[in-house]
Amino acid sequence: MKKLIPLKKQSKRAKKAYHAKQRGSWHGVCPITRTVPSGRTYDRNRAKREDKASREPF
Repeated sequence: MKKLIPLKKQSKRAKKAYHAKQRGSWHGVCPITRTVPSGRTYDRNRAKREDKASREPF
């Protein structure tokens, strides 16, 4: 069994490896592109959809 050394006393390289192991993976997902669009901004496509939905069929 390995002896447990406190994180404070470990070397910089060992700390880096420990923290890298703790962090997860995004599995190929880019977090930057995952933004929620604001409801207050004007969206031409949304306006078109709402206009089409409000029209009654023949």
